[in-house]
Amino acid sequence: MMETLIVALTTLLLLRMAGALGARRFDAWPTCGAYALGVMLIMTGTTHFLPEAFAGSPAPTHADFLPMVPPFVPFPGPMIYLTGVLELLGAAGLFLARTRRPAGLGLAALFVVMLPANIYVAVSDVPFNGAPATPLWARIPEQALYIGVALWAAGVLRFPRRDGRDLCSHADSTPNHRAA
Repeated sequence: MMETLIVALTTLLLLRMAGALGARRFDAWPTCGAYALGVMLIMTGTTHFLPEAFAGSPAPTHADFLPMVPPFVPFPGPMIYLTGVLELLGAAGLFLARTRRPAGLGLAALFVVMLPANIYVAVSDVPFNGAPATPLWARIPEQALYIGVALWAAGVLRFPRRDGRDLCSHADSTPNHRAA
């Protein structure tokens, strides 16, 4: 799971740097956060569909996700496909200013629903893609971070600055900025 966090953080910083250098679309942190989460979700969502022929590659396959599904969840194979579809739809929604709020809210809900699977994997010591299970102390904060970023991108979480201006204002929602 650390790879997904690295992808998200690197994307966030590169996009914000582009914004600081004049790319107006990326001159607000929440917009960059939305895009970074979207990029990460494209990476993770597509792996839900990788066939067994990709086994042994750095990317996990559909089969790698099967042991992660808790026993109480019915139809594990289709559920993996469903979560992949929802991740990809959520990513697409984050890239458009007009759909960012519902996408962020939907993704936050998805991440909450997926939390029991992350807990199950950690406490049951389920390996993933040939690597040992990520410990619970790392999985829970990372999942909470993704929930927070989804809510931040949706405009639900806001962080006021000391000067009273909102650090999280969405630049692409003002008339002076082009829609993302």
